[in-house]
Order: sequence, then C-alpha cells, then structure tokens
Amino acid sequence: MAWLNQVNPGSNSKLKKAITYVQNRRDFIMTYLEDGRCSLSNNLSENVIRPVTVGRKNWLFSDTPDGATANSLYLTMVDMAKAYDLNLYEYLKFLLEHRPSKEMSDEELLKLAPWNATVQDLCKNKME
Repeated sequence: MAWLNQVNPGSNSKLKKAITYVQNRRDFIMTYLEDGRCSLSNNLSENVIRPVTVGRKNWLFSDTPDGATANSLYLTMVDMAKAYDLNLYEYLKFLLEHRPSKEMSDEELLKLAPWNATVQDLCKNKME
C-alpha cells in the first residue's frame, strides 16, 4: 500500500481511477490480506445468484399465484437435486413416476426427498 501512495499516475485517467478505487477501499483490502479465507472478488456470489437474476424477468409472466408457486416448486426441486449431486434428469423422472401430492404423509414424502439414501442410489450422477 505504501507504493500506492507514492505512485503518480500523471494524466492516465484510468490508472488514477484505479488507484482512487483501491485507496477508497483500503480497509476491505486489508481484511483480504489478513484473512486468507476472504475472496478478493465476488465472482462466486455473482454466479450463484445469476439464475435468480435471469429468471426474475421470466417470472413476471407467471399469470397466477398458483403458476408462481409451481415455478418456485420446480426450481426448488432442481436446486435440491443439484445440491445433493443427483442426476437431474433421473431425479425429475423419479418424481414424475412417483407423483408427490399434498395428500401424501410426511413419511411418504421423505421417501422422495433428494437426501433419501434410496433416491440417491437411484438418481446419483454417474462419473464415467
């Protein structure tokens, strides 16, 4: 940081802008240097929320509250399958074959959950 205080960017406005940016965020950058677990960029966070941001435009066209609910349930099933490293096609096929419904008991629904050992065996991603 000492070098940064001494550098003279001259008329190079892009370099001057970059130096000003870093100087204004000195505390945050020092935190990054003090703790190796901190990430200097937020790329991972941006990548995680990208589907939500992109999907937001499409969700405007859920014509009814029931349509919005169905959309959120589908997205939840997809993300849960990903979180448990299941083959998405196999898991969705499994759910369609077993047709979960509101009338099912909690025990029956647990048998369809992505964390269920049987479901994981049937729908696991095959690494070949």
